[in-house]
Amino acid sequence: MAGPALAYWLCRHGYRPTVVEVAPALRDGGFAVDFRGAAHLTVLERMGILDEIRRHSTGGGPAMSFIDERGRQLAALPPEFASGDLEILRSDLARILYRHSLAAAADGHPAPEYLFDDTITSLTPAPDGVHTTFARTPPRTFDLVIGADGLHSTVRRLAFGAEQDFVSHLGYYVAAWDLPGSAGDLAARSVGYSEPGRIATVGRTPRRSTDPGYAGEAFCVFVSDEELPHDRRDLLAHKEAIARAYEGAGWRTPELIDTLWTADELYFDSISRVDVPCWSTGRIALLGDAAYGATLGGMGTGSAIIGAYVLAAELAASPDNHSAAFTRYERRLRPYVTQCQEGGRGTGAFLAPTTQEAIDARNAALNDPAARAAMLQQGHDLSTAITLDDHLPPERPLRPTGTAIDLA
Repeated sequence: MAGPALAYWLCRHGYRPTVVEVAPALRDGGFAVDFRGAAHLTVLERMGILDEIRRHSTGGGPAMSFIDERGRQLAALPPEFASGDLEILRSDLARILYRHSLAAAADGHPAPEYLFDDTITSLTPAPDGVHTTFARTPPRTFDLVIGADGLHSTVRRLAFGAEQDFVSHLGYYVAAWDLPGSAGDLAARSVGYSEPGRIATVGRTPRRSTDPGYAGEAFCVFVSDEELPHDRRDLLAHKEAIARAYEGAGWRTPELIDTLWTADELYFDSISRVDVPCWSTGRIALLGDAAYGATLGGMGTGSAIIGAYVLAAELAASPDNHSAAFTRYERRLRPYVTQCQEGGRGTGAFLAPTTQEAIDARNAALNDPAARAAMLQQGHDLSTAITLDDHLPPERPLRPTGTAIDLA
């Protein structure tokens, strides 16, 4: 999300960005992301995509019920806890940002170049930029390189150091997959079943109701004090790890786990936090989850969109001094995203408390209107804790060699 958003703003400022994407094409499917508060919505409005995102909104869906083993409701999670002010499927948002970045050329600005099915393999500082090699594309030299390639950033590893130096495991894993048509009524209600250290939820996104074979989604969070030894690209190993984590679970969890084995796509990752002492080195900088990610509950998509806006504006303000631009970008953004990351720190413990007493306390808080309102207010306060300069980007001359943005 950060990459195409940054490409749009860089084009508006006269740069000619190249966006590197490891996938062969825009991805379909995926789950929902949300935006919260005035700052998120203001940037979307300035980009000219707020109305289109609203047209593609999921609508938020119904409240999710926390249930006992017999399916009886114990508490309810209001829709706004998960969906914020505006929720959209990740795939819909990706298409909107991609199209909008290309449409910048219609206003007389340079169009971004997209390199699909490729990734950066090395970065070498050069007198006139950063010499960059790729898995498929011939080598090139760019004025700047921005790593917008997520929690497991390749750019961060190549330019800053090993992942373990910057990514902290927060004690939980998260998994999500689409249910097959054979799941029947498993997701007829949006429910979550909790046991100490694990939760299994199912539900349906109304916007996907007409998708062929769509029967709903599964979403699971479970405790793991240590990081699990697995290859991030090994789908079978992921499935086996999830199945082990839910052995012996009650309710219809065995039925839910059975659907896992036929899933063609699976999201599986640790709940982690990214902390990079300095977001730039030379002509290379980090954006979004690569710089300040929090796997779940850290308002990562909104923070990435705001970060793209701020970074592009600072580069435009100092077209001949990228170091000063990177410094101002980090100074403006770091306090805000650090607060957002703190919101992600407690997500695993909220969804999958480690004791029955903690589960009961969570449910009691959700059944208390005052406590529920306080939790919502806390999230709102985090999302609005930044002030954006109210100006449109100035017209700038074309930057001949451009900026590489790696999304791999």
